[in-house]
Amino acid sequence: MSRDTRRKWAGAGTRRRRLREAGSATVATLGGAGVLVMLLVAALALASAAGAAHRARAAADLGALAAAASVQASGDAGRACARGAEVVARNAARQVSCMVAADGSVTLVAERQVGLVLPGTTPARAQITARAGPAP
Repeated sequence: MSRDTRRKWAGAGTRRRRLREAGSATVATLGGAGVLVMLLVAALALASAAGAAHRARAAADLGALAAAASVQASGDAGRACARGAEVVARNAARQVSCMVAADGSVTLVAERQVGLVLPGTTPARAQITARAGPAP
C-alpha cells in the first residue's frame, strides 16, 4: 500500500468515529442539567421545611406567652388557652394542644404545614412545643 492510500483509509476511520460520537455532549449536558434541577428542588424543599419550623416556633412561643399572661391576669385556664390559640392562628399556625400547670405555666404545641411539598410525598408539618410562665 502506498502512503497516500494509508492516509485515505486512516481519515475514513476517524470520520466514522466522529459520526458515532456526534451528539454525546448534548446528552451529557442534558443529564447534568437534570441533576442540577433535582438538587435545586431538593434544596428548596429543605428551605421551605426550615422556614415552616421557624414560623411554627414563633407562633408557639407567642401563643404560650399570651396564654401565660392571661393565666396571670385572670387565673382561667380555658380563657388562657383560647387566647393562646388566637395568637397562634394570627401567626398562620394551628394550636394542637395547650396545658396550664398548677404553677401558672403554660405548655403549648403549635404546628404549621410546610409550603413546598415534593410530588409523591405526603404534606409535612412542623410541630413545636413552647413553655411560658414562672420558672419550674
